[in-house]
Amino acid sequence: MHILAYGLAAFAFAALVAAATAGDAEIFLLAATAAACAYTTWRARRISSFLKILVGLFSVETILFGLAVLVDVLGYWPKAYADAAPPPTLAITVGVFSILAWGADHIPIVKRIMRLTDLYFDSDARDAFRIWPLPAFQAREATMAVTMIVTLVLFLQVLVGISLRLSYIRRDYYSALQDLNAPVFWEKLLYGFIPWAFFHVAIAVTNYVVRSYLVIRWRRWLTQHFVDRWLGGHRHYVMTLEGGLADNPDQRIAEDVNFFIDGGDGGLGIFSFAMRLISSLSSLVSYSIVLWQISSQLTFFDGKLAIPGLLFWIALVYVAAGTVVTHLIGRPLAKLNFERQRREANFRFGLARLREYGEQVALLSGEKTESAGLRGAFSAIYQNFLAIVDRQKKILWFTSIYGQWSPIFPFVLTAPFVLAGKIKIGVIRQTADAFSVVDDALNFFVTYYSSLAEFHAVLLRLESFDAAAGRAEVELQRAGERRAGADPRVSLDAMLRLPDGEPIVDARGLSFEPHVSTLLSGPSGSGKSTLFRAIAGIWPHRDGWIEIPREASVMLLPQRPYLPMGKLAAAVAYPREPKVYDRRDMRAALVAARLEPFVDRLDEETNWGQRLSGGEQQRVAIARALLAKPDWLFLDEATSALDEKLEDEIYHMLRERLPRTTLVSIGHRSTLKPLHTRHLVMSANAEGVFAPREEALT
Repeated sequence: MHILAYGLAAFAFAALVAAATAGDAEIFLLAATAAACAYTTWRARRISSFLKILVGLFSVETILFGLAVLVDVLGYWPKAYADAAPPPTLAITVGVFSILAWGADHIPIVKRIMRLTDLYFDSDARDAFRIWPLPAFQAREATMAVTMIVTLVLFLQVLVGISLRLSYIRRDYYSALQDLNAPVFWEKLLYGFIPWAFFHVAIAVTNYVVRSYLVIRWRRWLTQHFVDRWLGGHRHYVMTLEGGLADNPDQRIAEDVNFFIDGGDGGLGIFSFAMRLISSLSSLVSYSIVLWQISSQLTFFDGKLAIPGLLFWIALVYVAAGTVVTHLIGRPLAKLNFERQRREANFRFGLARLREYGEQVALLSGEKTESAGLRGAFSAIYQNFLAIVDRQKKILWFTSIYGQWSPIFPFVLTAPFVLAGKIKIGVIRQTADAFSVVDDALNFFVTYYSSLAEFHAVLLRLESFDAAAGRAEVELQRAGERRAGADPRVSLDAMLRLPDGEPIVDARGLSFEPHVSTLLSGPSGSGKSTLFRAIAGIWPHRDGWIEIPREASVMLLPQRPYLPMGKLAAAVAYPREPKVYDRRDMRAALVAARLEPFVDRLDEETNWGQRLSGGEQQRVAIARALLAKPDWLFLDEATSALDEKLEDEIYHMLRERLPRTTLVSIGHRSTLKPLHTRHLVMSANAEGVFAPREEALT
């Protein structure tokens, strides 16, 4: 950016000399703009990476267009192409765009948006790309993203330029029709309108393809980023423990990421917002010049009075009033849309949870209670929806009236001058086109107010999700040390706490001997499962340290195991891939876990979490342990759904097939005592903190 800033400063000096030589005020303004742009470009090295792209592009254009202007002013522009000489306002405009892009980084809400946007544009990831007809190649993802952004901005500017050219062509053939001048009409139509219109379509289609490609790659990268941030280091579990605003992570990753980038169906994301804003600003400047030029033809008092830029000032006041009124009406929408997404997600979660626990609900005949709960959840959606409809209704009333009046407003303004013979129909047609474009550009925030409000709600949800992941990461870092040691025992010298900081288990001085099977029992809520989770490394709320034998593998089987949807082989091998294990070993594990009927169903795909009974699911987890062969196997009531005889068989089988594995169990049945050689009981002290103490096996 520094080299570019030096270039702008040099150009500003050259423009100042040219302005003094030619005595041209516009060139002096161009020099001043370039000097200001040089300063902001110099400072731009510290701004958002996304905004830095725009600053760099517009600064380069300021120099290029500015040099072309100077060539024209100094008389070196080819006379054959005099109509193609860029006006000074073009270079001034792109210079202002560069300054605005730099200034946007200092707006708090933009800083928040850019923090998420820059995750992609600062990425060091590399991937394969293919640009037809070139062969595939490897490149940095961020580099290709910058290339596509620059290409898209240039396409937008070209499209605006073509549209402006077409407005002049339409003006001429409308005037030719009024004059009954057939040769000029057909010339403008066949050799002017058609080629430029075709070129416009070709650029628009190419723009769509590049845009779509960038959006899907950006979405893929950001989705994976949030998935990794959610699942990395057990953060998802800690976030669940804490609850709070980071609810429904599935929606945030699947829907909000897409909406943040491109706005979804008809919405407005950061990418679509930036592109439309650039297009609107480019159109605003280009067509404002047209309105300014036409205004000089609108004279009053027999040509004695002409108001400079009359049509532009009228359009500016007209749209400013509409923007203010729309903002006042629609200001509550951001909060309402945020609440709508939360309530919708809670309702979906309730439905999914009911489906998951359908059998338990049916056994307890809890359908009426569940129905009432779902009715209450949807009632919250209903009330929120009515509030949104009421607010949208008010906005729609105003914007509809505003929209109906806008197309005829320029005709009302210019019709008296046509009827007086001062301007032709082609001019009034061009005025209407220019007024419409300027109106749309100035009306940008009116048009997209609802989408911007919804985008703000999406931003809040992603920020809260990211913040919750950050807090979880900090909580995991603050947690007591879980280290690998030379001692063959699993040792603890830690105080385990609840998420609110209250101590629950005093595990100071606790250790588990290798090859000594241990039974841990105690009252419900005494922290037995919390102790196991701390040993497994997923419980963050603890002080002190936990030491695991170096290179020892630890596996914990919960009371209700997780079975992924898909093939049974995937459920048995989880979390590893089925191909890691030999099929004969997998079948042998199923037979040992007393699941003989499923030996030939390893490739069958279904929702095994619903198809299998609780006891069968627990035995699938046992089969996993047989395949994994851990050094330490912690069973958190992992056989509670089995009858006592089958439970006894499973424990004897584990001892036989995993002779090097140390078993540590949580259980309440007295029949478990003969299956272990050590017994620990959770006992509470006067403060209600539980600690495991030795008790004889009787």
